[in-house]
Amino acid sequence: MAEETQANGQDQVELILQKVYLKDASFEAPNAPAIFQQIGETDEQPQVQLNLGHKAVKLDEANREVVLTLTLTCMLGEQTAYLAEVHQAGIFSIIGFSPEDEESVIGSYCPNVLFPFARQVIASMIQDGGFPPFLLQPINFDALFAEQQRRQAAGEAAPTLNS
Repeated sequence: MAEETQANGQDQVELILQKVYLKDASFEAPNAPAIFQQIGETDEQPQVQLNLGHKAVKLDEANREVVLTLTLTCMLGEQTAYLAEVHQAGIFSIIGFSPEDEESVIGSYCPNVLFPFARQVIASMIQDGGFPPFLLQPINFDALFAEQQRRQAAGEAAPTLNS
C-alpha cells in the first residue's frame, strides 16, 4: 500500500514522470515507389486520418505504465500513401489521488506529456519514408477525455479524428 504523507494536515499527492520510452513503432508505404510519382502529378490533396488511443497498466501501488497510440493513415485517392503507428509509453508515479482524479490524470495529463514525443517519432518516420514533412497539430486531451467520459456515460462509441 502506498504511503501517504501529511503536510499541514493534508494528504500529499505526487505525480512523477519516471521514464518515457518508445514501446513500438511501424511505418509502411505499401505503394512506394509509384505513389511518389502520383503525389507530384496530381492536384488531389492527400487525406490524413488520425486514430488516437491510450491504455494504462498498473505496475504496482504507485506506478502506472501509460501507452499513447497514434495511428496516422495517409490516402491519395484510393491508394494508401503511408501508414505510421507509434506506441509512446511512460511510467508515471501517481500517489495520493482519489480514483476519479487518478483516472483524469491517466486520461488527460499523461497523454499530454507523451504526445510531443510521439509527434516527433511520427514526423521523423514520415520524412524518412520519403514523404513531405508532416507535423501533427496539438491535441486537447482534456477535451477528448471529457468527451470520452460523456460518451461512456451515454453508451456511445468513441470518435475518430480526421485532418
